[in-house]
Amino acid sequence: MPETLAPIDFAGRSIAAIAGDVADRTHAPVERWNPAHCGDSEMRIARDGRWYHQGVEIRRPALIRQLARILRREPDGSHVLVTPGERLTIAVELAAFTAIAMTSEGSGRTRRVALLLDSGDAVILGPDHPLRIDGDGVPLVAVRGGLEAALARPVYYELAEVALAEAADPPGFWSDGAFFALEA
Repeated sequence: MPETLAPIDFAGRSIAAIAGDVADRTHAPVERWNPAHCGDSEMRIARDGRWYHQGVEIRRPALIRQLARILRREPDGSHVLVTPGERLTIAVELAAFTAIAMTSEGSGRTRRVALLLDSGDAVILGPDHPLRIDGDGVPLVAVRGGLEAALARPVYYELAEVALAEAADPPGFWSDGAFFALEA
């Protein structure tokens, strides 16, 4: 079956255009689906964001994007792949997604930062998608329904450059009206 939801394109596009694409996206209503738990998917999302099934890396980006659409975080913190008919556990070592690219517009309090996720989706950092630094110093951004994205090292370094240029104390940056400190 052909992929019906292409990845969001960042190349040469404004944050407003990216935000429009984000707003136009619809996700599977996984929060409304409550089938019985069927078992373990034998899948794992590694700390580096790569997906595996029975120990073999899944190398089809379109398949990973489709699976990401039915990923849900349970109230106990576990992750499942859910459809109207089944719910399967999936192991997630760090975060469900990885932020693989960023773009920024504006400066200071008027800055907006968009992050492209490995799932093909994007988020605009701000009150609805806050960035936090966990106890191990890992930067994570809220995506949806308790799911988070870890920032790839180059993306974090880009944000650190923005924070250094802003010279805030503590080091951090603004995006969409919210300030994000780059320290735990």
